[in-house]
Amino acid sequence: MDLSKIYSARPNAVHKGNFGSVLVVGGSKLYSGSATLAGIAAIRAGADMVTVVAPARAADVASHTMCDLITYPLKGDYLKSTHVADILDLIMVRKINAVVIGPGMGRHRLTVAAILKLITKINLPMVLDADALFAISTSPKVCQSRHLILTPHAGELAILMKLHKVSDNFEVRTQTAKDAAKKYSSVVLLKGNIDVITDGTNSMTNNTGSVFMTKGGFGDVLTGIVAALLARGVGLFEAAHIAAYINGKAGEMAAQHWGEGLAASDIFGFIPRVIHSAAE
Repeated sequence: MDLSKIYSARPNAVHKGNFGSVLVVGGSKLYSGSATLAGIAAIRAGADMVTVVAPARAADVASHTMCDLITYPLKGDYLKSTHVADILDLIMVRKINAVVIGPGMGRHRLTVAAILKLITKINLPMVLDADALFAISTSPKVCQSRHLILTPHAGELAILMKLHKVSDNFEVRTQTAKDAAKKYSSVVLLKGNIDVITDGTNSMTNNTGSVFMTKGGFGDVLTGIVAALLARGVGLFEAAHIAAYINGKAGEMAAQHWGEGLAASDIFGFIPRVIHSAAE
């Protein structure tokens, strides 16, 4: 894949923020590392600034893991509607270009309500993953007239489409992803051994990746990469396809070193290598 146009040489006269500012809304007391994984991945994928807004414990994990992340701790153990106004203000103050919603947020009814409210209030490119996918499955209409990429695995796709299970047949899986893209007015990046990217009409596949990328956290990393691309002005479909490639290729490289011991955080150092080699 040729990434030279997206990751072309930066001119000398640039300033902080010219290459994107990402906001990650995620985390909870229980799932305290998810937002951090997405945030660091966004930085490694080229975003100039990344802000993590999360319940206090998750925000503290982010700030202690990588001090480059800007963190905004929320009171309480999970996201609630009372936090929405602060998040919207933060989007304006930080001059955010793209938003991640969902990693590690949990499915408390107050969190689900807050996620839906955020989606209706934000008019920026958004990546919805994990618990944000559960939230929109309860109210698909909130996705109308938004700029969304959904990043489900097969189980989450089943939830989105109210199915017991998504078929293992590749053609059926692809059609289900297309149907989801139409239902939720979005681009869908269906994660799997072969990723499917579709807007409901057009579809592409991605074959990069490793069998060792079944560990928790790789989806969070992917969302961060997608957001970094969106923050640079890359279109929804293209950003989803390129992010799937980068994430999978970085996973392949890391798996050569770690094998069965591979963890999602092990691929951070390989994301820039993939970008550099594909942009030459």
